[in-house]
Amino acid sequence: MDEIRHRGKVAVVTGGGHGIGAATVRRFLAEGAAVLACDVNPKGLTRLADEFGDARLATRVTDVSDEQQVTAMIEHAVERFGQLDVLVNNAGAITMGTVVDVEPVDWRRIMAVDLDSVYYGSRAAIPHLAATRGNIVNTASISGLAGNYGLVAYCTAKGAVVNLTRNMAIDHARQGIRVNAVCPGPVNSHPGGMMDHPNMKPVYERNIPMGRVGMPDEIASVIAFLASDDASFITGANLVADGGLTAHTGEPNFQELYADEFHARKKPQ
Repeated sequence: MDEIRHRGKVAVVTGGGHGIGAATVRRFLAEGAAVLACDVNPKGLTRLADEFGDARLATRVTDVSDEQQVTAMIEHAVERFGQLDVLVNNAGAITMGTVVDVEPVDWRRIMAVDLDSVYYGSRAAIPHLAATRGNIVNTASISGLAGNYGLVAYCTAKGAVVNLTRNMAIDHARQGIRVNAVCPGPVNSHPGGMMDHPNMKPVYERNIPMGRVGMPDEIASVIAFLASDDASFITGANLVADGGLTAHTGEPNFQELYADEFHARKKPQ
């Protein structure tokens, strides 16, 4: 890990109290940045503050679905640290159901947290990022690149984040602002949670070529890369980090189905 790659930089991370967000906060701190970690749940922020007790870490309870709170979050970071170099729009929410199942109030909640928040945060941050030639990294998802059964609201919102990332990248490139997104596959953000469900784990182990789900630290490393000068010529990218899951067409494993034929071909004639 490059301990100076983000030295002197200031980052804001939403959804920063848990999972990928908390791992990203830790990564930026380890690489020398000052960080404002924001989350709607104060418990995770308190854990981070207790863990670091560092002048380079500030925390703020923020509901990212509220435009005023998001704007105040950005202004607080600039007031506290004097500048803004990186905005990580990471906060997210999920609900299950088809368009028939999902109630309008739940649809709006998912759009507000997963999509509107990216618009609010970016809109407030861009004037400050123009001054530092900074950048934005959005947490999208492979669910924004293809559909998932029963996750219509989440997939729709993340699909919009994917294209919002592209559009902001081209709109603001001449200001020196880069905008990228990471598209994680399944990530074990909450040990003991959904990814550890006994019916879920073997499916992922079978379907993901690397044989496992990702960990928050692995996604945080992608975010830190995209936010760094190492990615200075990358903008408008939606970088997939999914253990090879979307490299697969979804068709059956022909080597397993036709194992005898495959082995027969390998035998000397």
